[in-house]
Amino acid sequence: MARSSVPAAVQPGMTTTEAPFIEEAKRAGRLYVTQPYELYSEENHESWRKLYARMLPRWERYANPDFLRGIGSLCLDPERVPRLEDVNRFLQPLTGFQAKAVSGYIPSFLFFDCLRNREFPTTITIRRSDRLDYLPEPDIFHDIAGHVPMHTDKHFAETLVRFGECAHTAAELVSGIRDPETQVHCLTSVIKAMARFFWYTIEFGLMRSKDGLKVYGSGLLSSYGEIVHAIESPEVQRFPIQLEWAINQPFEINHYQPLLFIVDSFDHLFSLVDQLEGWMKAGKLNNVAPGEPGVNEEDLKSFLHAEIG
Repeated sequence: MARSSVPAAVQPGMTTTEAPFIEEAKRAGRLYVTQPYELYSEENHESWRKLYARMLPRWERYANPDFLRGIGSLCLDPERVPRLEDVNRFLQPLTGFQAKAVSGYIPSFLFFDCLRNREFPTTITIRRSDRLDYLPEPDIFHDIAGHVPMHTDKHFAETLVRFGECAHTAAELVSGIRDPETQVHCLTSVIKAMARFFWYTIEFGLMRSKDGLKVYGSGLLSSYGEIVHAIESPEVQRFPIQLEWAINQPFEINHYQPLLFIVDSFDHLFSLVDQLEGWMKAGKLNNVAPGEPGVNEEDLKSFLHAEIG
């Protein structure tokens, strides 16, 4: 079994925001890394164990059936942080997708381009065992237990690939805008629209089922508190998704979501991504409503310098 090469100076521990391996990779400019499995501490494995044990009954009650099948297909060990090579051994034959270890934030175009190539940028750190509900940034539990089980479903996987294709369409369209100010304005708006749609579907989406509403969004599937809140709370507004609403609706990441959108099926979701690309080509994403999320310079550069041949 392949092992990563870890410099002797790097100390054990892969805790979120506290992992020397990740800090060293960032300083060296290494965006894509090899998972250094031998660096996971017993506390890291304890975090995974606690997270998995408490989420399992909530998945069984609130998650959509495709997610539950996906959890079974991946054969995740409830006791240990997963090796990505093991995850990929079960995942790739199903849909062609693979989890790809990263050192941190991925600029927007690169993230969507990975999806187009059936690669999912995967965080390899894990939150502290004594602060399971505090997540300063995505971790391996969010990515592997929240996102990746959905990647075992062929219809959902194709939807992610279409998102990636939309990013290429966006890069091609903005490359044809000659005025720099107009180019940045339109690109900022398109990225904002795509990020909002991704947030309200892939991250925080609800789906109809014969047993009522179920969760398919990974932000909900990896949150012990919010998965219940999303389905049960009278404070949450739940509406059938409308593309024009989703792309113009700002969101905030530091509290439970007060507004969630419902799709009928993954075929429905796929059709919405097709519609999103159609609107993009028609210029309907060039002036979406202001507000969150912000679009940083790295996101803009990733599109403006994209290889789209």
